[in-house]
Amino acid sequence: MHVHHTPAEQMRIRALLREIYRNEQLRPENGEAHRLMAFAEECFEKGTPLRDAFGLSRMETALEAACLAATEIGLRGSMLRALLLHEAARTPEMRLRAAEMFGTQTEQALACLERLESLTGRVEALRTENFRNFFVSQSGDMRAVLLLIAKCVVLMRGVKETEALADQRQLAIEAAYLFAPLAHKLGLYRLKSELEDLSLKYLEHDAYYMIKERLSATKRSRDAYIARFIEPIARLLDEEGLKYHIKGRTKSIHSIWQKMKKQNCGFEGVYDLFAIRIILEAPQKKEIDQCWKVFSLITARYESNLKRLRDWLTVPKSNGYESLHITVKGPEEKWVEVQIRSERMDEVAEHGLAAHWRYKGVKSGEGDVEEWLSGIRSALESGDENSLKRSLAQDAERKDVYVFTPKGDLYKLPHGATVLDFAYQIHTGVGNHCTGARIDGRNVPIRHKLESGSTVEVLTSSAQSPKADWQNIVTSGHAKTKIRAAVRDLQARSSALARELLERKLRNKKLDWDESVINILVKRAGFKESLEFYRAIADERLDIGRLIDLYIEILRHEAGQGPRAAVRSAEEFDTKSIIETSTQDGQDVMVIDRGLKGIDFQMARCCNPVYGDDVFGFVTSGGGIKIHRCNCPNAEALRNRFGYRIVRARWAGKGSGQYPITLHVVGHDDLGIVNNITSIISKEEHIQLRSINIDSNDGLFSGILTVMVDEAERLTSLIKKIQGVRGVKAVSRN
Repeated sequence: MHVHHTPAEQMRIRALLREIYRNEQLRPENGEAHRLMAFAEECFEKGTPLRDAFGLSRMETALEAACLAATEIGLRGSMLRALLLHEAARTPEMRLRAAEMFGTQTEQALACLERLESLTGRVEALRTENFRNFFVSQSGDMRAVLLLIAKCVVLMRGVKETEALADQRQLAIEAAYLFAPLAHKLGLYRLKSELEDLSLKYLEHDAYYMIKERLSATKRSRDAYIARFIEPIARLLDEEGLKYHIKGRTKSIHSIWQKMKKQNCGFEGVYDLFAIRIILEAPQKKEIDQCWKVFSLITARYESNLKRLRDWLTVPKSNGYESLHITVKGPEEKWVEVQIRSERMDEVAEHGLAAHWRYKGVKSGEGDVEEWLSGIRSALESGDENSLKRSLAQDAERKDVYVFTPKGDLYKLPHGATVLDFAYQIHTGVGNHCTGARIDGRNVPIRHKLESGSTVEVLTSSAQSPKADWQNIVTSGHAKTKIRAAVRDLQARSSALARELLERKLRNKKLDWDESVINILVKRAGFKESLEFYRAIADERLDIGRLIDLYIEILRHEAGQGPRAAVRSAEEFDTKSIIETSTQDGQDVMVIDRGLKGIDFQMARCCNPVYGDDVFGFVTSGGGIKIHRCNCPNAEALRNRFGYRIVRARWAGKGSGQYPITLHVVGHDDLGIVNNITSIISKEEHIQLRSINIDSNDGLFSGILTVMVDEAERLTSLIKKIQGVRGVKAVSRN
């Protein structure tokens, strides 16, 4: 049922409306005020509650806030009217009509106010600096933030008699942790102090009234004391011919309570209930000298506590704050803080964000947000409304993303962050098992890019494990580091399991584990390091049955039990019986051809020759021939020890088949470098990639690639192409 405004409320509403439009300097015949009120009344008739949760008139609250914003802050324009429309037009249909009646600017202002008010209910996030930066970045129009500060002040003044205590507490939390810090940063110090004191009144009722009563009881004596303290100082300054003025101020109730909690003391323990500020009218060249002169005069008159001396004249604060603070013992043995500065210094300290908010203990957040707020403060003082309309949203979107957890916690992530980045930001375990997320009721994959303001519920599965290519999905360094560590850990565990599997298989064959034989087995399998060898077993790239047979063969050979041909002297070797010959420089040369009949020859595993390489043959003790490259690491030893077994060799005129070649690649651990290398190999028509193993450490990666190549020229060409990949430092053939 519709409830009408009382006559008293109607009178106040008309007076407030006149005040607003007088500030706007609009002609009475314009008719906008009448249309605005008529539309608001229509909205209330159609179902918008006339009063809010506190029982206050929505229209009166909106008009009081608009009036406060106009007189105290200096706001003008469509944003003032938008607040009344925002309170009255509570449905999409009403908002559409409001936009049609009052124009595009009003429509944008309504959307901005609605977006910001939807964020204030997140109690947990409200207490963080991240949330304040997010709140400002989502505004798009700073005037909306200023207007909501004014509205919060009006509501805090009006809810003292409300019975809706839960709503009152929620409002007090918003005032204390969101709007008061923003007001402080904007230089709206009076509104900031009022919000802090009123929030303390509703959140810490007993503490507020205890301090208020103590201050009231001591006000007369405190004022008299300040006068007695200032009198001799003023006389000394006059005698020196200095131009100055002195201010005395009492700490706010909120400041006193904060100091009592910080120092863990009672009201009587807060000795600096008030401070004296001496502001000198001095030219800039002489202001520091005059400040120190005043310092010497005061310390000569009163005992000082040098431990509490704060010299921001010699070395100003990083934010530009300059002042000299000294605590002295005045009459009745009471300690008093004295601040000494010039008019220029005082203006810098009081102007917007220059220094004072940091001096008061409000910590700085994101530089861009702070710089923007400072610009808004300057715009308020200069009346530049264009600056007030400036949007930070686009800049913020390019730099940071703010998202919420289902519990309301707020996280800041870099631009372009994905669901996987967010999962690792919450916890490494959550990231390692992340399978996706649920955003606004729909499931999204781990590579989905996040948008500010979203509530993200991370989905996990115990079956999920980190993958090396996840590094290409995330953007934050934190997530990349955690993924690399997790992948290394998984690889180490899988290698350990592969070793256990090999040990178990050997025990089943009643074979003992021999580390020296294993080392030979690793090399015979084509690996330089045992870790890579075990990874290959874990990835099932090696046949463990074949490895067991090879282990037995090596074990027997090491024990001198391996099968071998009867020992013959060098004179008994008749290489002509097993070599297809051709004449080269009058000497017999073995011609290597895959179709060769009656000759047992193999490519040596130590150097893996390819068709086109310079090669030689080595007659083994079993009678077969191993083909080695002339630059094989073992070539020199073979020639020196078994020169009589060396056979000159050359390839047949045409190669046939493919040969496994191992390449070692070293380079910078950059995104996409592995994809670039494999892409090059995949484009080669006569080359196949058999396996690839990558390890990274301290920004470098080391890769072992096995490729199938049919001739040396193609291999040389491939190596040159890989060396040309950006980030690759070296490529070598094993």
